[in-house]
This record gives sequence, C-alpha cells and structure tokens, in this order.
Amino acid sequence: MTEIGEIFQRISGKLKADPSLTKGLAAVYQFQFHDDGSVFQLILNGENSRIEKKEAESPQCTLVMTKEDFIRMTEGNLNGTKVFMSGRLKIKGDMGLALKLQDLFASFRKAANG
Repeated sequence: MTEIGEIFQRISGKLKADPSLTKGLAAVYQFQFHDDGSVFQLILNGENSRIEKKEAESPQCTLVMTKEDFIRMTEGNLNGTKVFMSGRLKIKGDMGLALKLQDLFASFRKAANG
C-alpha cells in the first residue's frame, strides 16, 4: 500500500515541475489523519508551492480523514463529495477550496500520466 509521505512527495515534485497545475490558486490546505494524528499541509503559492509535514501556516481549508480514504481520493478511486456526505471526511474552513481539490488531484494524476 502507498504511504502518505510518498503521495505528498509526488505532489511536491509535480508542483515544482509545473507550477501552472494550480492555475493561480493560492491556498493552504491541511490534511489531518485521525488514524495516527499526522498532519500535512499543501501550501499553494505559484512557484513557491510546497508540502509541509506539520502545521506551518494557518490553513484556509482543513480536511480530517483516514489515510486510506486520502490515498483513494488522490488516486481517483474515491469521490470526495461522497466521502464527505457519508461523514468519513470532515471539512473545516473554506468549502469552496475543498471542492477544488478533486480537480487539483485530477490535474496531478494527468501530469503523472502525461
């Protein structure tokens, strides 16, 4: 099974290789995994986008879920809206940013395959 750290490393690599993947989106996403309490941040700021393995900045959108659900969402095998509606995903902060995540993950997958 894929490790969370590996996924964030891949996302970081894709952001560095092609900052246009975020299409001008400036935001701080925080991912909290309740299976082990770990926290990652996806900080989107054009060419200065990065991943942090801690709470480095104040998040605008926090997603609380299991690692398994996160992995399945980033792979495109799980619909974020359905996970949210089932109560397995909790969102704090800007719901609009949360909705943009599915498209963002899709652009990362497309970059990986393209």
